[in-house]
Amino acid sequence: MAAGVLYVGKNKIQMNSELEQQERESFLNRKKDTLCLWYTDENLTDYLNAAAVVYNERTDVRVEPVLVSATEYLEAVNKASVEEESETPAPDLYLITNDCLEKAYLAGLATEIEHSDMFRDIEFECPGAEAAVTYDGKVVAYPFYYESCALLFNKTYLKDYARKQLEAELSGEDQEEGEDAGGEDSDTAQTGITEEMVAERARELIPDTIEELEVFADEYDAPEGVEAVFKWDVSDILYNYSFAGDHLIVGGENGDNPSEIDIYNLETIQCLTTFQELNQFFSIETREDSKDSVMQDFLDGKIVFTVMGTEAVNRMAEAKEDNSFPYEYGFHTMPDLTPELQSRSLSITTCIAVNGYSEQKKQANDLAWFLINEYGNELKLQERTGKMPVYGQQYYDELHSFRQSYDESMPMPKMMTTGNFWVQMEIAFTDIWEGGDVNAILKALSEDIMEQVTGEEYEEEYIEVPVEEPEEETQEDSDETGGGEDTEG
Repeated sequence: MAAGVLYVGKNKIQMNSELEQQERESFLNRKKDTLCLWYTDENLTDYLNAAAVVYNERTDVRVEPVLVSATEYLEAVNKASVEEESETPAPDLYLITNDCLEKAYLAGLATEIEHSDMFRDIEFECPGAEAAVTYDGKVVAYPFYYESCALLFNKTYLKDYARKQLEAELSGEDQEEGEDAGGEDSDTAQTGITEEMVAERARELIPDTIEELEVFADEYDAPEGVEAVFKWDVSDILYNYSFAGDHLIVGGENGDNPSEIDIYNLETIQCLTTFQELNQFFSIETREDSKDSVMQDFLDGKIVFTVMGTEAVNRMAEAKEDNSFPYEYGFHTMPDLTPELQSRSLSITTCIAVNGYSEQKKQANDLAWFLINEYGNELKLQERTGKMPVYGQQYYDELHSFRQSYDESMPMPKMMTTGNFWVQMEIAFTDIWEGGDVNAILKALSEDIMEQVTGEEYEEEYIEVPVEEPEEETQEDSDETGGGEDTEG
């Protein structure tokens, strides 16, 4: 009996040991075939879960999207990656904004991607995206979606104004013919105008420069209910940055080069002086007019032109569908300040980084490529989430204006030494808008940024802004303005 008990006991122990080994191997296999994807925006939850299902069906690789807090996000990625026992599984790949890529790469949390040659493909040519995900000459993340801005306008108002202009012009040309015909052709001005003519004139009314916008505002005969020709949220640097022009440089084209910083220069002073003058012209309060209130005013027909980000695309489509916006609308690229001073928008790109600590980098790269390429085209990211995809359906209708703005944009700088650039710029723009000394504010801003980058006290040489002398009035000009010989009437 004792021998029998011992025999059974040994067999049972062996069976339990084999079972534990099988379970361990099964767990490791499951872990090997599972990719963990971290993100912070809950608006992406349904989209990423749906993408995970499709990817699993196609590859037999299980994807676990994990929503985590945005607070100290990169620190949480690092902690989960280096600690053996972590409350949350470490991500194999994760979503991150491009301004954090230097910190992520230097910490080993982002690596050079496998599809780094994607921008050589004509279908993937996108200077804004390439600049956003490039660090130290390497492509270290996959560009997923972006935020930029564009000019939103009430197309109905422009068409109505265009029609009035054409009617006035044709009426003047046909006045003599109308008189000769004894009034029979009194509707000539109206019957001679086609919808194509109206649409073409309306397009011509969209300003290419701020100067043209000011001229439009001076001449525009606003219909009842319109409270402002041009209004936007002047407290948001994303919407204001374009007014700094193409001359304010922080980090060079890729936002990663500390030797390429040029904030305090004559052109930027001139651009932001023009920006400040807009307050006197359009009277917009930084503390009263938020993005949401401006959008509501536009929907109520109180504004002709405004500046909005990519979220406005879905908001306007919804308003049109539920008839809460009874007008036509359109988007256009941001106008330059003057023919000489060009504008350039700021952009933020949300990327997919492959964790350098992941043991499944190959599969993580494949999943990232799937999300931005195959799945991005298959299930429209913008329509489902309001996020503007870098690749996919970006060229149709009004989205083209945002894409063009993004292609030409300045990416948020990646340098850790300029981590508070966003806040400092917002403060500087607000001070300038409210009447501060443009020259002094830009000089101080440049000195602050340079001290952060160099680690030493820095002083800019003061720039004297040339004052334009008024042109002397010639005798011919004097005669034309009535300064010559006295005349009656």
